[in-house]
Amino acid sequence: MTDRKLDDVLPLSPTAFHVLVAMAEGPRHGYAIAQEVEELTSGRLVMGPGTLYGSLQRMTTAGLIEEAPNPGEDGLHANRRRYYRMTPLGSEALRAESERLLRAANVAQERLGT
Repeated sequence: MTDRKLDDVLPLSPTAFHVLVAMAEGPRHGYAIAQEVEELTSGRLVMGPGTLYGSLQRMTTAGLIEEAPNPGEDGLHANRRRYYRMTPLGSEALRAESERLLRAANVAQERLGT
């Protein structure tokens, strides 16, 4: 992978943004990421396997996330699960995108008079 810069990955797609939010507290496996995104968005963003794993692959290629070792979870499928964690670039991108969205929302609220 080449060294990526923040400008190369911004703005984040809504899916990438929510995946990074789901990973902000630590490594997750794919299905757990999809469940958390659905919960965080109150069911507005539901990712099927194709969307989820396609997004994870693109985000890995972009340097936003990387595969991670199992953080100690066990269970029936623990040894087959692929875990992912946010990279420093992913963290920086999430922070920058969060700030951009907050500024945009504040401008919209001001202009709507709310």
